Amino acid sequence: MKAAVLHEVGAPLRIIRVTRPTPGAGEVLVRIAAAGTNPLDTKIHAGEAAHARHPAPAILGLDMAGTVEALGPGVTRFRTGDEVYGMVGGVGGNPGTLAEYVSADERLLAAKPANLSMREAAVLPLVTITAWEGLIDRVGVRTGQSLLVLGGAGGVGHIVVQLGLAFGATVHATGNAESRSVIERLGAQFIDRQEPIADAVRRLTGGRGFDIVYDTVGALDVAFAAVAKFGHVTSSLGWGTHPLAPLSFKGGTYSGVFTLMPLILGEGREHHGEILEEARQLVEAGKLTPLVDPRRFTLDTADAAYEALKKADGLGKIAIDISIAALGGGQP
Repeated sequence: MKAAVLHEVGAPLRIIRVTRPTPGAGEVLVRIAAAGTNPLDTKIHAGEAAHARHPAPAILGLDMAGTVEALGPGVTRFRTGDEVYGMVGGVGGNPGTLAEYVSADERLLAAKPANLSMREAAVLPLVTITAWEGLIDRVGVRTGQSLLVLGGAGGVGHIVVQLGLAFGATVHATGNAESRSVIERLGAQFIDRQEPIADAVRRLTGGRGFDIVYDTVGALDVAFAAVAKFGHVTSSLGWGTHPLAPLSFKGGTYSGVFTLMPLILGEGREHHGEILEEARQLVEAGKLTPLVDPRRFTLDTADAAYEALKKADGLGKIAIDISIAALGGGQP
């Protein structure tokens, strides 16, 4: 099979023939139609993600959508021909999704939403799991709560916005002028990220603050300033050193999200599949829709896709077409 292989950190990907994997116990062989991309992929490529080591030579790529081709011993959840999606590799030495096939732990997979194309489904897994773990698992967002999403048009952010609305919250989201229309189309109230957060809190909450703040951009100090008394801050980029006093004096709580842990450690993989199954139902109910960058990339132009990711000059997540036949004759 063809795969895009990283032979040296930071070097261009090489498209070569590698042995097609054989599914082991509890695994399914998936013919990949499309691979999703994430900023983390470019950091792994550059050797800048110490928390997500993937030693070269390696096949990169975390997310994918495709069709089950074969079953390993003991597989019970899927059959040959099933369309699936999931975050299945590309970190911790697990072969990734920039390849024509992948052997994936069945626990990491769910049935592809019937109303999405392969490309649309392929961009959902990592961002959906990240959003779900922070908003549903950690906080239990519910009707009547106010939610502020820092970075509401980003990969994780646009999913957090939609999940918050689906679970009954009132949602506000920060962004720049270019992302305003996207945030408002999703159903959130837009906050210009240039506006001082104290001003936005006074203007929108009468100084009370937001019940929940989900930080997707690495702005914990802003999140601590925006959260209400006894509120909760969640972050998918909660790195660095930050004073806790602004949160502690409000009696607030904090949760960090590390979505890669089940892939790296092998623990909790069932929950990833459960999240994606819940997400499938929301997608099919019209409550969750991925933003997909319209630009088209293939396995042969995966480097160009990564360059586009690093420039961050578009709205929507970038998908890479792996198999035109598996995409259904090249349909988007």
